[in-house]
Amino acid sequence: MATALQQKPGMIEAEWEARQQLAACYRVFDHLGWSEMIYNHITLKVPGEEGAFLINPFGLHFSEVKASNLVKIDIDGNKLDDSPYPVNRAGFVQHALFHRHLPDAHCIAHTHTTAGMAVSSVEGGLRPINFYACAFAGQIAYHDFEGVTVRDEEGERLLGNLGDRRVMLLRNHGILVMGRTVAEAFIKHWSLQRACEIQLATASMGEPLLVSDEVIAVHQRDLHMAQVPGGPGAADFAAMVRLVDRVDRSWRD
Repeated sequence: MATALQQKPGMIEAEWEARQQLAACYRVFDHLGWSEMIYNHITLKVPGEEGAFLINPFGLHFSEVKASNLVKIDIDGNKLDDSPYPVNRAGFVQHALFHRHLPDAHCIAHTHTTAGMAVSSVEGGLRPINFYACAFAGQIAYHDFEGVTVRDEEGERLLGNLGDRRVMLLRNHGILVMGRTVAEAFIKHWSLQRACEIQLATASMGEPLLVSDEVIAVHQRDLHMAQVPGGPGAADFAAMVRLVDRVDRSWRD
C-alpha cells in the first residue's frame, strides 16, 4: 500500500483507498460473471472532493481495471486527472445525475446481466416468489426504456421514478443499484441478481408460488438478525475480495 501511494504523487490516501475498493469491486463483478464486454459501470465518489467520482476506463474489460487506471471525472464528465483513457458517455450521464442529486449514493452500479435484463423485460418485473425477491418487495423503482442513456433530459424522469428508493430495474435494460458504500452496492446487486436468476429458473418449471404480503413484512422486519456486523455487505464483500485475491492481485496496483 505504501509503495503504491508513493507512485501517486499528490494523491491523498483516502482517494487511493477508494480507488482500491472500486477496483476490487470491478474484479469481484467480473469473477461473478457480471461483465459485459467493455460496457457497464460502477462509480464511486472521491472522498473529500465535491462533484468528483471514479469510473472505469472506456475500452477496458472489468478484469483489466486497476486502482491506478480508474478515471476521475467531474459531474459534467470532464477528466480531473491525466488518464489516457476516454469515458463512456452512457456511463457518466446517468451516474453523474444520481451522484449530483443523491447525497447517499456514494457507489452506483449498473449491469446488463442476463437475469437482470430478462426480469426487467417482463410484465410485473421482479415478483415475490423467492427468499431474495421478498427482501426487495416494495423497494424497487422502475424506469421505462428510452434508448441508450446519453441524453441529459432523461434525468428528470429517472429521478422522478427513483423517488426515495435506491434500487431500480431499468425496463428492457438491466439493474441499477446505489449504496452508501461499495460493499452495500455490491450486496444489493448480488441479492437482486440472485432474485432474478431464481425467478428465471422458476418460470421454466411452472406457475410460481407468491409469498403473501404478511410474510413479506415479517421477512423484511427480521432480515437484520441474519446479517453479520460491520455494515450492509461488508463481510460479504470482504470475502469476495479475498477470493479474487487468490486468483489475481493486480487490481491493487
